[in-house]
Amino acid sequence: MAALFQKRKKEPAEKTPVEAAQALQETIVCPACGREINKKEAEKNLYVCYECGSYFRVRTRNRIRMVADAGTFTSWFEDLAEANPLEFPGYEDKVKAAKEKTGLHEAVTIGHCKIYGEDTVLGICDARFLMSSMGHVMGEKIACAVERATEEGLPVILFCCSGGARMQEGIVSLMQMAKTSAALKRHSEAGLLYVPVLTDPTTGGVTASFAMLGDIILAEPGALIGFAGPRVIEQTIGEKLPEGFQRAQFQLEHGFVDRIVERKELKLTLYRILKLHHKKEGYANFDPVREADCLEATELMKERATKAKALSAWEKVKAARKVDRLASVDYIEQIFDEFMELHGDRQFRDDPAIVGGVAYLDGQPVTVIGVHKGKDLKECMHRNYGMPSPEGYRKALRLMKQAEKFKRPVITFVNTSGAFCGMEAEERGQGEAIARNLYEMSGLKVPVLCIMIGEGGSGGALALSVGNEVWMLENATYSILSPEGFASILWKDGRRAKEASGVMKITAQDLKALGVIEEIIPEYGMADQPALISISRYMKRHIKTFLKKQNGKTGDQLAAERYQRFRVF
Repeated sequence: MAALFQKRKKEPAEKTPVEAAQALQETIVCPACGREINKKEAEKNLYVCYECGSYFRVRTRNRIRMVADAGTFTSWFEDLAEANPLEFPGYEDKVKAAKEKTGLHEAVTIGHCKIYGEDTVLGICDARFLMSSMGHVMGEKIACAVERATEEGLPVILFCCSGGARMQEGIVSLMQMAKTSAALKRHSEAGLLYVPVLTDPTTGGVTASFAMLGDIILAEPGALIGFAGPRVIEQTIGEKLPEGFQRAQFQLEHGFVDRIVERKELKLTLYRILKLHHKKEGYANFDPVREADCLEATELMKERATKAKALSAWEKVKAARKVDRLASVDYIEQIFDEFMELHGDRQFRDDPAIVGGVAYLDGQPVTVIGVHKGKDLKECMHRNYGMPSPEGYRKALRLMKQAEKFKRPVITFVNTSGAFCGMEAEERGQGEAIARNLYEMSGLKVPVLCIMIGEGGSGGALALSVGNEVWMLENATYSILSPEGFASILWKDGRRAKEASGVMKITAQDLKALGVIEEIIPEYGMADQPALISISRYMKRHIKTFLKKQNGKTGDQLAAERYQRFRVF
């Protein structure tokens, strides 16, 4: 009987066809995990699946809303006329249908906006419009916008997305690759910044033109990026491609992308990049407020320095090799603000032995490059014990040439036993990479300061040390090769390394007497963690003095002084 008095569970009312259609319109299905997500929730999460983290493709208006300051975007060149250069049957109808479906004039929308107040040209490719294939109107819009940016002295940011060339336009589509690339070349020669952001998918002729020509190239996580599509490659080689092939992480590891940036960090990252590239005169635009910062050693370190005993040459060799010796990344973090690491040589790989990027020195933008050995066994192996490969030197040179373009000083921190000597290094041209750095660094038209912080081993160290000045920490070494190698070659006995270190003149004191270096930086006993603040303060004070001395010098003067510095040896 009790069952008769129990409340019956209400059955959910069946939705009418109209209600069902409305519910469908209010949800998005994640293409990766299949989960249905409420559209408002998706928008709130910047169109990233909160179940599996996959990135949805973003429509033009949503991308503008996510990146540009509200109400600041003004589109350009929306009145360009379509054409059918091959008179391809049905092409006009396809374009018309794409316009009606998307509400867009073409696959790219481009114009002017502000990002946290920073003026920029912003372009967005939209895959809904004929898979964002590049036809002559898309190419024309990009070329016109880049030309206008060049005239007005504006940076360009392009969100790239494409299936490739627009087949219906044939050779005319192909010509857009050259046209857009040429416009970007002129923009670059005017000393202006270009940042492409690679989204899913970026393939074909877009990858082989404007997508890969940035000063700094960003990518969204998981984006497919490549010239040939995966299916084409598989059909060509007759094999299944490995997981992750051509995805953003693959491109980062292979040196073609500077950074992978999550969507929630993208606007702030773009703002930071724009701000770092403000045009400034001179090399010492320091924040006046920071001039009062204390840059003296601590009393404890001063006391430790007075008690420290002088080391022999061999003891300095051992000190320079210690695993717990302060590393380039320690000094970079302590001396500079807002360091943004950039990756890749744009040719083959990102070499973890070289850490480089852009930062501020009390308000003055600088390019900073360091050799990093690693701090534990796992990291040492990952960074190849600080022995750079050819791609490491090429990454460093790319960053130095970028610094020259934007008139930023270059500061290098060197700590390497030498360039990597493996088979693969020879296959990829280790000798050429080192030679190229020596050649190009000699003529850089910005100040270059090089600091030996540990080992300075042979040509591998010199390839990052062609500076207007070269400094050394007091217990660092700088030599033609290791004492062991020296003893083996000259005396046929590597066991005489200790003896060799005494005759090679490899210490900071020896090298200053020879005129090889300009300054010796105190270690306050030893370059270990307790001394980091005091050593960094000393470096910072003297780096700022060095840059103040370079103010007012022309690029030609700086290059000539560097030439003469090495010419006298």
